[in-house]
Amino acid sequence: MYYGTIKKSDVADGPGVRVSLFVSGCRHQCKGCFNPDTWDFKYGNVYTAEVEQELIEAVAPSYIAGFTFLGGEPLEPENRPFVLSLSRKLREKYPDKTIWLYSGYTFETDILKWAEEDEIVKNLLPLLDVIVDGEFHIAEKSLMLKFRGSSNQRLIDVKKSLAEGSTVLCDEENLR
Repeated sequence: MYYGTIKKSDVADGPGVRVSLFVSGCRHQCKGCFNPDTWDFKYGNVYTAEVEQELIEAVAPSYIAGFTFLGGEPLEPENRPFVLSLSRKLREKYPDKTIWLYSGYTFETDILKWAEEDEIVKNLLPLLDVIVDGEFHIAEKSLMLKFRGSSNQRLIDVKKSLAEGSTVLCDEENLR
């Protein structure tokens, strides 16, 4: 896997101060995407064990609320094993910090179906707290939205959704 950017003090992609990884590779190629360089699966730097360790250590300070995966597309099949590996290590080391994942795929029609067939996705979902789903639609762009770019995108509470067997949106007033 390649990645485009690491942000160790991200305040835009989830609540609080977060560490964010912008993975490379995206087949959505949304019109108006804020990060089109990451569409290329070989954009940026090679993701290595040393990079993974750097990310894990960057989450350690008490002022860091959690970790966010963005892209590109973290759920492209090529990226899933790396996202799962890092998520497992983060959850084990920092059980009280949140893990967010942005995906252009849709929770019910794509992600949950994959979880039925793909062990990586099946094992990844319980590690995540929030998925921001849906492609970016420039016609629905709004700067007033919290943690998303267009009004079709949703903030999904993954743990509650899995427990209830239906999609549960996050209470935006109490995000952590």
